[in-house]
Amino acid sequence: MNFEQINGRKAGNIRLFALSTCIWCKKTRELLEELDVEFEYIYIDLLSGDEKASAVDEVEKYNPRVSFPTLIIDDEVIVGFKEDRIREILE
Repeated sequence: MNFEQINGRKAGNIRLFALSTCIWCKKTRELLEELDVEFEYIYIDLLSGDEKASAVDEVEKYNPRVSFPTLIIDDEVIVGFKEDRIREILE
């Protein structure tokens, strides 16, 4: 899987699994950028074939419902746009 890297201050290992058409995914990404943290993200719906299957399998490890956005900050998994919780961890 090829994640896109966004540079910023180091605040742990942050990975965002998202859909390019999802407003809540967009809000989550914008919040991470606003907080100026380094993170990587991938748009599952823009993948195909084995790469897409592999990405879905990865999301399922953290979020069995495979819903989006799925955000992993170190060992914590946040499903959906939970602005207060994200700020609490990263500010």
